[in-house]
Amino acid sequence: MYNEERVLCGANSYEKKFYLNDKFKNLPEQVKQELQIMCVMFTEEVGGTLVLEYDEDGYLQLITDANEDDILYDEIGSGLKIHQIQLDKRELLEALEMYYRVLILGEGT
Repeated sequence: MYNEERVLCGANSYEKKFYLNDKFKNLPEQVKQELQIMCVMFTEEVGGTLVLEYDEDGYLQLITDANEDDILYDEIGSGLKIHQIQLDKRELLEALEMYYRVLILGEGT
């Protein structure tokens, strides 16, 4: 379902886990902590899972999903929360996209 090479991080409300791809372990500690807080808070509020994955052009996609039998998952709240994250964390998300394009895709070199 996900391209492991392009996944930045994710959180899972079912397993109560946060995942940060080792490929991005060189990010500043403050950025890693902010990503963890953002992902975990999302899954605590709406349930399911949240994955931040880069597309082939280096743009971050916020992908949410839930188990079919999860009656507590808030699909509408999920969409609203994603939009809120995109607004509130715009600078962080844009900086992460620039990081990926320069260091991973080699743009601008």
